[in-house]
Amino acid sequence: MDSFDYQLLKLMQSNARRTTEEIGQLIGLSATAVQRRLKTLRQSGVIEKEIAVLSPVELDGHILVIVEVVLIQGGSSVINNFKQKTLNYPEVQQCYYVAGDNDFILVIAAKSMQRYDIITQELFLDDKTILKFHSNVVMGNVKVSLEVPLPSSSR
Repeated sequence: MDSFDYQLLKLMQSNARRTTEEIGQLIGLSATAVQRRLKTLRQSGVIEKEIAVLSPVELDGHILVIVEVVLIQGGSSVINNFKQKTLNYPEVQQCYYVAGDNDFILVIAAKSMQRYDIITQELFLDDKTILKFHSNVVMGNVKVSLEVPLPSSSR
């Protein structure tokens, strides 16, 4: 990867809807060169996927909850079972297996507090491997991003 690739990735992270012509003008490459580089970055897995970011406000809102989960005991089967279970809930936007005081941190977007209550019963309360969980209801977003910090030039 060179400085053009990093510039291209920065632009794609902030707005993947830019045309190859626009990107080329911004970084000093032809649209064809941008297309080739994008194809290579996608095929190599550097660009994993491109998504649409939806506005919860425009979709009648959701509550966002950050949940800390502590398991009773470790073990690969317990950990893998919980990981697998979270995949069955579209409301679980993110699930992190972490080191520290917690075993998992989840970001859950639920349509309502009633729906979040159902999720907590099914995902946490009915699971005998969960020692405890702690819910943090988000009152407002200060910064939300999935952008990976990139150098401005090649390493």
